[in-house]
Amino acid sequence: MINSLKIYKKATKLVQKFGTNDALEIADALGIKLYYENFENMLGMYSYRWKHRFIFLNNSLEDSMLQMVLAHEIGHDIFHRDLASNGLKEFALFDIRSITEYEANAFAAHVLLKNEDVFSLARAGYDVAQIASNLNTHINLLLIKMQEMNKMGFDFNVPYRAEGDFLRRV
Repeated sequence: MINSLKIYKKATKLVQKFGTNDALEIADALGIKLYYENFENMLGMYSYRWKHRFIFLNNSLEDSMLQMVLAHEIGHDIFHRDLASNGLKEFALFDIRSITEYEANAFAAHVLLKNEDVFSLARAGYDVAQIASNLNTHINLLLIKMQEMNKMGFDFNVPYRAEGDFLRRV
């Protein structure tokens, strides 16, 4: 079962500890080695080998997409390191039907999107698309954030569920 509060607390603790929600800075502070490759059909991948943590990233990602993919992969490092301990592990990025993927998505959403920002824009009357645009994020990551915020007592009217494979179509 997904522990939404634990994911939220871990994400906010890291942001507070390192004084940033920039996934590149967080990865560096955590000692995760980043490698950029020209992947044809992959945005990112996490690996844990020989007590070293690696994230492989597609070198053609634009900054906002890089932040999402990297924060997602950091989520795998935090919550699923044991699953990747046998070498390279390609998680199906942003597949919300998988518990591990949903946890990584929720973690990324909490790292990159502040509750206060989402709530403030929603209270001001912005719709989901407008909030995503204002926060320079993918609408599906915002939907995951809002669903997670609802689990913590917020009362957003989330009009639809995040698409599980949204990054595969980017």
